[in-house]
Amino acid sequence: MTKSIKMPIIPDELVMNKIYIIRGQKVMLDFDLAKLYVTEAKRLKETVRRNINRFPADFMFELTRNEYEILRSQIASSSLPARKAGWGGTRYMPMAFTEQGVAMLSSVLNSSTAISVNIQIIRVFTKMRALLMTQKDILLQLEKIEKKMGSHDEQIALIFGYLKKLLTPIQQPRQRIGFRRNDERD
Repeated sequence: MTKSIKMPIIPDELVMNKIYIIRGQKVMLDFDLAKLYVTEAKRLKETVRRNINRFPADFMFELTRNEYEILRSQIASSSLPARKAGWGGTRYMPMAFTEQGVAMLSSVLNSSTAISVNIQIIRVFTKMRALLMTQKDILLQLEKIEKKMGSHDEQIALIFGYLKKLLTPIQQPRQRIGFRRNDERD
């Protein structure tokens, strides 16, 4: 008999809105994950640092200041902590977790909330991947149709060219055909 995990109700859209593309990878930031796990970002970072050997560079990386400022300017939202002089704001750059890094978090975070939220996040990543694959398939089909239509366009243009030639009157005077009287001969 398996133990049932109570799943918190978090809309998929909320999770999707917390996934960013940084360094060409889909990632979630530590402070967003901490909110979803109902913990402090500081505690999440401490746990990750204690288990850093579980998080290679393709699982987790720390943002540079430049990446963080670019992200803040693109999102233009108060959901990203501001860097303030003195107290408050972020003192350390956020950690970015790839899908594999989020999965690894479930092995280092022991709360039932963290485990159930992780399950939901992984399902959202999977849905996003499926949507991207469907989108790629549609794009490939459109490219095939475009290639077919491209050759048809050339053939249709050629046919219209011939039709125009047939319909344009001949500019040169034609020689008369038939019998001529003797006085009409050259």
